[in-house]
Amino acid sequence: MKQKKGFALREVCGKKVIVAEGLEAINFGKLVTMNDTAAWIWKKAEELGEFTADQLADAVSETYPVERDQALEDVIALLKDWKEIGIIED
Repeated sequence: MKQKKGFALREVCGKKVIVAEGLEAINFGKLVTMNDTAAWIWKKAEELGEFTADQLADAVSETYPVERDQALEDVIALLKDWKEIGIIED
C-alpha cells in the first residue's frame, strides 16, 4: 500500500488533519481528522513510502505500550478506513 499523491498531514486549529492539495482538492472536499496515534502512523507510512499493515503494526508496538496483535488489529482497521476514504491505495 501507499499514500495517494496530493494528500498531506496538516495542523488546523490545533487538530491534525489530512487535506487534499492541488488537483486532488477539486474532487476530495473533506478534512480527515486524526488523533495523535493515527497522525504518527500516517507519518510512519509516509517515511516507508510503500508499506504493509505488518510493518506499521511492528512500528506501533515498538513505539507505544500495546501488544503487537492489538496493534495489527488496530492498524488494519485504520487502513481500511483510509482506503474507503480514498487517501491510500494498493
